[in-house]
Amino acid sequence: MGFTNFNLDPRLLKSIHEANYTIPTAIQKQAIPVCMEGSDIIGTAATGTGKTAAFVLPILNRLLNTPAHGKHTRVLIVAPTRELAEQNREVIKTFSSHTNIRSAVVYGGVGFNSQKQALTDGTEIIVCCPGRMLDHMGQGYVNLKKLEIVVLDEADRMLDMGFLPDIKRILNSLPPERQTLLFSATFAPDLVALINHYLKNAKRISVDTEAPAETIDHCFYPVPDHQKTDLLIALLKTITDQKSVLIFTRTKRRADILEDRLYKAGFVTGILHADRSQSERKKELDNFRSGKIKMMVATDIAARGLDIESISHVINYDIPDTAVNYIHRIGRTGRAERSGDAITFISADDESEVRDIERRLGTTVEKKRLEGFEYSKYDVPTGRKFTQSRGRSGMKTPKTPMCGSWGGKKRGRR
Repeated sequence: MGFTNFNLDPRLLKSIHEANYTIPTAIQKQAIPVCMEGSDIIGTAATGTGKTAAFVLPILNRLLNTPAHGKHTRVLIVAPTRELAEQNREVIKTFSSHTNIRSAVVYGGVGFNSQKQALTDGTEIIVCCPGRMLDHMGQGYVNLKKLEIVVLDEADRMLDMGFLPDIKRILNSLPPERQTLLFSATFAPDLVALINHYLKNAKRISVDTEAPAETIDHCFYPVPDHQKTDLLIALLKTITDQKSVLIFTRTKRRADILEDRLYKAGFVTGILHADRSQSERKKELDNFRSGKIKMMVATDIAARGLDIESISHVINYDIPDTAVNYIHRIGRTGRAERSGDAITFISADDESEVRDIERRLGTTVEKKRLEGFEYSKYDVPTGRKFTQSRGRSGMKTPKTPMCGSWGGKKRGRR
């Protein structure tokens, strides 16, 4: 099955071909026809499944086939983070490159007036974060009276971030006769209530977001909390086949401290969390995508929606609080049939989380010790034996202090 089977506008098919899209993903096969019918949708799909194209393509097709008169906004896409909003906008720009469809992106942390100008000039698609969108709506810069489609992307994460009141205010301001598309990885009671109130006869679409790619190797490294950073530095020196490494911490403060320690150890490292300015986050992401920096330290919220195909290793410096979040984190490696490594540091207090992750994966995850690293006295949470990490391709005990593109001091801080 190819994209031609969807009866998409020829201009979209041309853009699809130029973007090297050939075979629709599972979520695209399910969502595109239903979206083109005009039905409300409840979709379950993780980042990296082609979810964005699954709703962008039918939306663009509708705008092309039913031209509107005037400059009013026809589509609103709401996302939890600036990064995800930007990525959605980039997908729209990619597929609308041979059309005259106008789109704008709206979020906080950047100039208000430039966004105001784009909105008052008239744009058919607005991609936004809730807070800044309400600011523009409150000042009358947005006309949503003729809105046709609203998309809530990663709705569960928006609720986790406290955006439920904002989302309700936005939805209450929209025409009742509209199409609503909601995508979420989980469905807490508040989200179920939102769905029941605002969606009409919605069709459910789901791809398996709980099963990580089979090309990912999982392992645990038991280590006391006070030795995590030293172990991470030693481990990074052994990775020789890396493309990009994403390192997760539990809090923004721990991310800052870790990034500083890695810098002092000679690693060129980026950082992503909500307290960084928009310009700083954009610069870090651009450098990470281009390969200028090979490592990124991030929190869950800041990295949600991060879509970079060449990540070779995901390292959980802090274990995720749930098995679902583990799947979300490690899903950023092992994409497009590439191999990937998911490495998690665990302490004696993490036994419950370890069991939950293994239950979700349906297997026992190998526990390893890094050969040559001087551990403090430590008891394995489950009592199982360790494996020395030396046989895996791309992982070896270094003979030199640093290796490859990871070594060398930076000439100056960013």
